[in-house]
Amino acid sequence: MGAGPWGNPLLLLAALALVARLGQLQQWSGLQESTSPKNVNSTLAFFMEAYNNNSNDSYLFRVDQLLRSQVQLTTGVEYLVTVKISRTKCKRNSTNNPWCPIQSKKKLQKSFICDFLVYTVPWMNHYQLWNNSCLDA
Repeated sequence: MGAGPWGNPLLLLAALALVARLGQLQQWSGLQESTSPKNVNSTLAFFMEAYNNNSNDSYLFRVDQLLRSQVQLTTGVEYLVTVKISRTKCKRNSTNNPWCPIQSKKKLQKSFICDFLVYTVPWMNHYQLWNNSCLDA
């Protein structure tokens, strides 16, 4: 009779991969629309600081429009956010003003739609950018 279906290492590996994938999908089953503007704003500020610090652009970017904000409670708070960010009139090292006006000169205008995932423990002022991707808007 043999060792049964689990005697085949490929079948066992496939079963483990399926269980892991289902676990990842279920991890986000508790996702809800975010209703806390204070925490969303601090999460957006964290993301924009990280984005601008890693950008090679001569100008700063800022959130132009919040498109979606979802939250899941875990050991902290996970925010899955979609925003439109746009280039501002402020040069990189000239200011830290997060409310610089959006670039109005046609040839300097640039926008992206960004999805990002931030893990935060807001009561400890702890933030981690777990994932982000931006596409031309």
